[in-house]
Amino acid sequence: MQTRKLVFPITLLALSAGLCSAAQLSNDAKASIPREVQQIISVDYRAMQNSSAAMELKNRVLPPELKKLEGALKSSGLKVDQDADVLTFAAFRDGAQSSRIVGIAQGQFHTREIMANFVKNKIKPTMLRSNSIYPMGQNGMSVAFLNQTTMVFGDRSSLQSALDVRDGLQQSFLSNSEMVDQMLSVDQNAVWSILDQKGTQTMMQSVLGDASQLGDYDVVRDRMKTSRYTMDFQNGVKFDMAVVMSDTMTAATCATLLKGVSLLKKTQGNPLEKTALDLTTIDSNSGTLTVSYASSDSQFASLLKSPLFQSVVH
Repeated sequence: MQTRKLVFPITLLALSAGLCSAAQLSNDAKASIPREVQQIISVDYRAMQNSSAAMELKNRVLPPELKKLEGALKSSGLKVDQDADVLTFAAFRDGAQSSRIVGIAQGQFHTREIMANFVKNKIKPTMLRSNSIYPMGQNGMSVAFLNQTTMVFGDRSSLQSALDVRDGLQQSFLSNSEMVDQMLSVDQNAVWSILDQKGTQTMMQSVLGDASQLGDYDVVRDRMKTSRYTMDFQNGVKFDMAVVMSDTMTAATCATLLKGVSLLKKTQGNPLEKTALDLTTIDSNSGTLTVSYASSDSQFASLLKSPLFQSVVH
């Protein structure tokens, strides 16, 4: 799986739901995410399902890897659409430095009914230590229940990595202080996403486009540390991004580059895209690059169909 194909689309998935309650990870969920996590996205899944705008954006940007995971969850008979409150995706690197994804669903699951359905359909688990792993249909995906409120799912290799972490055989995300700090800055929001250094560098290279080929970008790239995103749809659309840099000068330099890209896009865009860029504020403060966007619901809905949006997500 190519990192570039995952990082920015998966980030935009986090922008796809406008919600009112926090999408916090449970302790079991946190303890199941490997230390070498590249990106975590957490959304209020119930509210996302009830938002037509959210579903339209998700359908436009959801990469094949996540479509496969979500499809497996829906077709598994686990009634996730009814029972899941928070759905989280974590992209992480395994020992070979390739990217994998594990999904975590939190809610009030009817585990007795689910297990009875497994027995009825003669679906038998395989055991990994004390963990029962069940196949999710014929798509190669599997699921394990950590408790009545948390399930972990994905391909067998990704799921095994998550269970190894939870059982203490490998280090978890909780030992990654930089990423934990980022999470604590955003997890009171209904929709949030955090990226590690490599994920941040990949995402910013995509955002900056041709500007990332300039000499100044080489200076700032290696000084990018982590980044985080939140989205709020309660009164129109609000998006906030923060990219943590190693120093104040680097953050200011990156803000200047991004402002230059914005000016260039304005000269090339249609009136709708120019308005969207006018509604975007780029700044830096205390070593952090900040980007904020705010618009009405209708403006955002129109932006989804614009060439600028398509160029960003592809």
